[in-house]
Amino acid sequence: MEMLWLTNILLWAVVIVEGILIFALTRQVGVLFERVAPAGALAMNQQLSVGKFAPELKLNSLFHGAINIGGNQLERAQLLFFLSPDCPVCKTLLPTLLSAAKVESDWMDLIIASDGKQQDHETFSTSHQLSAYPYLVSEQLGRSFGVAKLPYGVLIDEQGKIAAFGIINSREHLDSLFEANEKQVASIQEHFKRSGLAQNAAEVTQQ
Repeated sequence: MEMLWLTNILLWAVVIVEGILIFALTRQVGVLFERVAPAGALAMNQQLSVGKFAPELKLNSLFHGAINIGGNQLERAQLLFFLSPDCPVCKTLLPTLLSAAKVESDWMDLIIASDGKQQDHETFSTSHQLSAYPYLVSEQLGRSFGVAKLPYGVLIDEQGKIAAFGIINSREHLDSLFEANEKQVASIQEHFKRSGLAQNAAEVTQQ
């Protein structure tokens, strides 16, 4: 009987210790999430620079005639979204992309871009209900903007200058382009880097 009581006491002691450890671990995870900054679109490009004029092109779209890209005569910002019909991530992001385009439609135009066979893109556009947006099939466009990985987004402001760019794998990445545009940086990563440097400088000054 005494052995049974001792076993129960030891078991409860183990349970209490585990509960304390789990609680402590949960708190640490919460603190970690607060400290880690949200990941924005990864700006990988050797040809683009924020603040510089975007390559100026005039290209024919699938359903909307000739479209002007860049240039200093733009009345609205342009979001170039580079995709491929064979890209699973691109297809997954389309509902998010179209939703964002509607939300930001008061100041920005969405332009879909790719290359390859026009017939394949016509089928892709129809099946995913993309005909409402200019759809450019041009290898020249991708080369001009230095696009190497998909899906990729480039935001051009109303003055025809590069506002933000990066690889887009989620809604968070897409929103980060708009955030970067507001903060006038190439990417959210650069914003946090600048903020960190500014904070360090302030701390040094105070010392």
